[in-house]
Amino acid sequence: MDKYLHHTNHFMNFRKLFNLFVFLPFCLSLASFHCITSEWTLKKSSDGVTVYNREVDNSLIKELKAVTQIKTTLSSIIALLNDRETYPQWVYKCEKSYMVKKISESEAIYYQDVSAPWPIDNRDFVVNVEVVQNSKTKVVTQSSTCIPDYIKKLEAHVRITEFKASWTLTPIKNGLVNCEYQLLVDPGGNLPAWLVNLAAVDGPFETIVNLREWVLKDKYQKTTFPFIKELEQK
Repeated sequence: MDKYLHHTNHFMNFRKLFNLFVFLPFCLSLASFHCITSEWTLKKSSDGVTVYNREVDNSLIKELKAVTQIKTTLSSIIALLNDRETYPQWVYKCEKSYMVKKISESEAIYYQDVSAPWPIDNRDFVVNVEVVQNSKTKVVTQSSTCIPDYIKKLEAHVRITEFKASWTLTPIKNGLVNCEYQLLVDPGGNLPAWLVNLAAVDGPFETIVNLREWVLKDKYQKTTFPFIKELEQK
């Protein structure tokens, strides 16, 4: 009987650890709220996407950066990023996403629910998202700032309180846009930092690969914004 209990407990511990590795990449697929102290380290390069991480001051969680290039317009990418209701279809482990409040054409507040395998509670977060463009370089930046207390916390969810992300879209020659996504998220709930860092690459990678495909859909290709000017191609 004791031998049976030993094997049962061993299996349960393995299952919990496995679930953590499955879930954690999404927590970090969502940017920096600390000062940077180290250089970027390449963690993955495949299918035209590169993912890096680096250490930051005052945090055991590492910052991530995912980079790719897409032949498309600046407006099309922002149109997809603003289409929050579609996130469950292409953003890694996204269960639900919607606009809470529209502040202006270039700023809004959004809610997002992160699916987690048993026995981990779902995570969720609320962010203020703003889009700005440099009038000279035409570089577009979309920044997300965490506002955890903006709406009531849901039961059986862990509300993420430390989250900040940014998309930097740089138009280059031949109609290409260099897309750079920086992020740093503490998923909370007493998850160990070493495990978060170990499992943090696949989520951003899969999300940016999916974005590269989704942005080519007609509904996004045909969208333009008055506050975004495209780079003139010579």
